[in-house]
Amino acid sequence: MAAMSSRAHSSPLIVAIETSTELASVAVLAGSRVFARESGGAQTHSATVLPLLQQVLAEAGVTLAQCDALAFGCGPGSFTGVRTACGLVQGLAVGAARKVVPVVTLLAMADAAREAGAGDDVIAVLDARMGEVYWAQYRHDGDWQTVTEPTLSRADEVFAVGEAAVCGNGLLACPDGFGRLGAVPRLAQIVPHAAAVARLAAHRAVRSEWLAPQDAQPLYLRNKVALTTRERSAAAAAGAAA
Repeated sequence: MAAMSSRAHSSPLIVAIETSTELASVAVLAGSRVFARESGGAQTHSATVLPLLQQVLAEAGVTLAQCDALAFGCGPGSFTGVRTACGLVQGLAVGAARKVVPVVTLLAMADAAREAGAGDDVIAVLDARMGEVYWAQYRHDGDWQTVTEPTLSRADEVFAVGEAAVCGNGLLACPDGFGRLGAVPRLAQIVPHAAAVARLAAHRAVRSEWLAPQDAQPLYLRNKVALTTRERSAAAAAGAAA
């Protein structure tokens, strides 16, 4: 891909896809304007994302060939959802001869929480099923810094370095967890969204922090996606004993 234009250095044009949860979203960031579409509750996002993308590109009045890079929420999250976003962006980027910017979904949540008033220290917690959450802590001091790398654990194992607000649907999935965080602001409504993915990708695109499409990969924290019957029985027995 050719070097970004002088326009793009100050305000790159970014197309983003995020499908790591039950909410599928797409966004186009053009200057200071964000055009977005979303759809929730689908069993699979593969059939819904491309029509949403066509709608948002038409609203923004741009084409994929005009964008500077394509971004996607690379996980952690739903295995199928993360693979969907990665595969779609890889295919679209190859077709349009563009580069790709993977964005960690937990960081996108932290950025959205900061936009909603959570402050500069944020822990993002995403429901990982099976009684666990994906989580990470971030600090914003002009740019985002990772305080605690993305981790998979039980809710009661989540801790803060210093004091930090907490956001994400992990709060709803494990309402009795997170006791180690104390009485801090909690924004359970925050979920990964393409608008935040696009904002973060724009900063990275200005610094040419992108990948060739074939090099973009999902971020997985769990190798095992389902409990066996024996493991479910053991977990149920342990819960009953407790």
